[in-house]
Amino acid sequence: MPKLFAANRVPDAVKSKNMEIIEAENHRESIIELLSAKKLPVGDLPAKLENFLIARDEKKIAGVAGLEIYGDYGLLRSVAVGNDFRNKGIAGKLLMQIEVLAASKGLREIYLLTETAPDYFDRKEYKRIARAEVPAEVQQSSEFSHVCPQSAIVMKKILIK
Repeated sequence: MPKLFAANRVPDAVKSKNMEIIEAENHRESIIELLSAKKLPVGDLPAKLENFLIARDEKKIAGVAGLEIYGDYGLLRSVAVGNDFRNKGIAGKLLMQIEVLAASKGLREIYLLTETAPDYFDRKEYKRIARAEVPAEVQQSSEFSHVCPQSAIVMKKILIK
């Protein structure tokens, strides 16, 4: 049986009749398939997906979101929802749980790069920033150093002030 996020308990706002958000560790192939379909990078996924979550509708993966940790900072990556599950709030639920995870690990800020969804993240209280404002630890990640193009928009959300 897969472990549910937050000590086997998912808040009611996240778990619905047929949807659950769980740890992604045993779903690598399905995650790669979803990310590839959305034209998101998969070659640099961490060997262990310990800070990745999936939304699952019965047996089908509806969405994924991941967090890479660099010191006191998180890098949000691989947020994707399958076409059959769009406009149902799944990305928002995944994002909320990633932020809970980041806060539980004591992270101060979450950063992300996006080419397609800056308006979405604006609504989620992420602020657009210059690449130079990103901490050096996060800039060393594969996402910043070579996977995402320089034209990608950089955003951050402060978790701990």
